[in-house]
Amino acid sequence: MRSHRKRAAVGLGCLLALATTACSEQGEAARPAPPASAAPSASSPAESESGTSSTTSYAPYVDAKDASATDSAGSPTTYNLAFVLAGGSGCTPRWNGTDALGDAAVKSRIAKLKEDGAEVRVSFGGASGKELAAACDSASELAAAYGKALDAAGATRADFDIEGDELADSASIDVRSKAIALLQKERTDLEVSFTLPVMPSGLGKDSLALLASANDNGVQVATVNLMTMNYGSSFDGDMGGYALAAAKASHTQLKKVFGTSDAAAWRGMALTSMIGVNDVDGETFTLADATEVRAFAEDKGIGWVSMWSAARDRGCADGAKTDKAATDCSGVKQSSGAFAEAFSG
Repeated sequence: MRSHRKRAAVGLGCLLALATTACSEQGEAARPAPPASAAPSASSPAESESGTSSTTSYAPYVDAKDASATDSAGSPTTYNLAFVLAGGSGCTPRWNGTDALGDAAVKSRIAKLKEDGAEVRVSFGGASGKELAAACDSASELAAAYGKALDAAGATRADFDIEGDELADSASIDVRSKAIALLQKERTDLEVSFTLPVMPSGLGKDSLALLASANDNGVQVATVNLMTMNYGSSFDGDMGGYALAAAKASHTQLKKVFGTSDAAAWRGMALTSMIGVNDVDGETFTLADATEVRAFAEDKGIGWVSMWSAARDRGCADGAKTDKAATDCSGVKQSSGAFAEAFSG
């Protein structure tokens, strides 16, 4: 995922330089990891195929500091705060890698987001900057850094958005898994999600290895959030259909990774789409796609759906369509907040 602060054609997913070949491992064939003991269990399970009565949540990504008029569209139950990164050269957590955890504007922003009863999930990582696992020297130091950010936000939910080079960095994956396990021992109510790139054929081998590492270290994974976007130049058709294909393929993999049931694997999944014009040529996620994804999520009992990002949920100037992804509008014809309404059902 990208920071809102980069004023360029950016979005959740790949670095623009990788766009023609897709996100990191996304072009690789997916390969299941061996079964492990931990099983995902989303905190807000949905109405599923089996008839279990519950709700698929809507949880958009928002900037931790800069508010947008469409943040609250669709009445989110949770906001994903993007992003906490390492600031400078040391193990210092900062919002977007620049702002102190106690920054007054961020504190005010978080308080405003929570006013109507919504929760916040702190998202660590993204496509830009340095994730803390690559900057901290030990699992205990890393756990402390993660904990400081969670405390600053008053959050009991942590999202780890791992992509790019760090997805294949076995050293940072290992220390991160150990740190999260330590943090969950200290904070028994901590809910953990991993946000990972995906292809219509499913998760790649690096993502599956990351989940296996989490299992091996005793991390309790609530949700695996699939970035259903930025597939590469060979995918230029039905983005809604690709999202559903990716979810179905990943569901089979997650059952094997976590050794769990059909229903539990669906509940432990989330889907995040980049709305409107994506930063890969030929990829445009429409309002019809959003409606299709929401209906599928409700039918399968998927834990939550999301989008990159709330700030983009509006038409561009004069309602014009664009060829390149923008940070503050979708690039397709829409009313403000229309994607949020579609994703929230």
